[in-house]
Amino acid sequence: MQVTQTSSQGLKQEFKVVLPAGDLAAKLAAQLADVQAKAQIKSFRPGKAPIGHLKKLYGKSIMGDVLQEAVNEANRKIVEDNQLRIAVEPKLEFPGGQEEVERALEADGDFAFTVTFETLPAIEIGSFDDIALERPVAEVSEDDIASALKNLADRAQEFEAREEGAKAETGDKLTIDFTGKLDGVPFEGGTGGDIDLVLGSNTFIPGFEDQLAGAAAGEQRVVKVTFPADYSAAHLAGKDAEFDVTVKAVAAAKSLEIGEELATKYGFENFEAMKEAVKGNLEADFHKVSRDKLKRALLDALDSRYSFELPETLVEQEFNNIWGQHEAESRRTGQPLAEEGKTEDETKAEFRKIAERRVRLGLVLAEIGQGAGVKVEDKDLTEALVERARMFPGQEKQVWDFYRNNEQALAQLRAPIYEERVVDHISKLIKIADKTVSREELFKEEDEA
Repeated sequence: MQVTQTSSQGLKQEFKVVLPAGDLAAKLAAQLADVQAKAQIKSFRPGKAPIGHLKKLYGKSIMGDVLQEAVNEANRKIVEDNQLRIAVEPKLEFPGGQEEVERALEADGDFAFTVTFETLPAIEIGSFDDIALERPVAEVSEDDIASALKNLADRAQEFEAREEGAKAETGDKLTIDFTGKLDGVPFEGGTGGDIDLVLGSNTFIPGFEDQLAGAAAGEQRVVKVTFPADYSAAHLAGKDAEFDVTVKAVAAAKSLEIGEELATKYGFENFEAMKEAVKGNLEADFHKVSRDKLKRALLDALDSRYSFELPETLVEQEFNNIWGQHEAESRRTGQPLAEEGKTEDETKAEFRKIAERRVRLGLVLAEIGQGAGVKVEDKDLTEALVERARMFPGQEKQVWDFYRNNEQALAQLRAPIYEERVVDHISKLIKIADKTVSREELFKEEDEA
């Protein structure tokens, strides 16, 4: 095997490899001898089939395996000899074209190819002594607990039928049938039967519920609405529509004490136990938001701290992933690909910056994690897999088998766990000061960069 480096540009290293015909022929002969010893060919005694006959039968197939193994071996040797850290699978090219490949398959000529490796950049991590961040924290208040309990009470709310002829009021539950029309023609997805609607819940299109106030069971009404301009179904967004509505039943909410009665409904021993559980859940939610904001600030700090050449292929893969999701969302909502006030090219440029940030941070976190010996334990992966399977009731076994038999899918499950472990590691090395904020400020959504 002859290896010559032909190019070195940034992170790309190119090599020319020549596998001499004699070496390939020797490998083929060895493989055919092994086949001869085991093959049972009609008209020949076991182990006595002529090599020439076996070559006609199996030569090309065996040589294909020989070439693949030789290419893999050459690539491994290049990586080891040059101590390359590979970013993506190497790219192979065959300058001699199909004719040379065919000759190599017949062991009748040298086999030459070029291989390009895109390598990982060298990253000097350094220390984190100079990173100081604020972590927003908020206390769970009695009002927060009361609000959560009210939401639970609303979910458990029971209704009882109003007397005949009673008019619906805010808070009442209506059972309705409806048919939606555009320009007098029913539209797809605009029909529903035995649908429950609580007046004042604002779960339907704006203005829909208001026009059913005062309706009685058995009454029919025509409800006129305008779909919001940003409605998820593009063919309805901004359109005027009419709904023929039949009110089939009107029910009033039964009184429900936010106390022992509510606790019993949710299976708690008593109301105090329920309050403690609700408080614990809220504290967990607050902690997660607080951590997420600290993590975002840390990633911003790391992003501005490191600057190095990025593997083009990784950036392109990440950009294609992001842009593909954007295109899918655009098709779903009917919104243009270009963001407001920008051209499509400008939008793509912004998305490419996001892709570059993700790749840069991914490489930095991987380097830090490797240096610190961060690992994802099997139990962590199993817990994540169990949680993913629970998201698909009735299909748990199929989900479990899919991930267990698909290394790439399993790697996608492992990646966010690994990232969290690395963030935990870095958090122990930087200065963090807790900053008390209000609940509103804690949950305020930041504009995405």
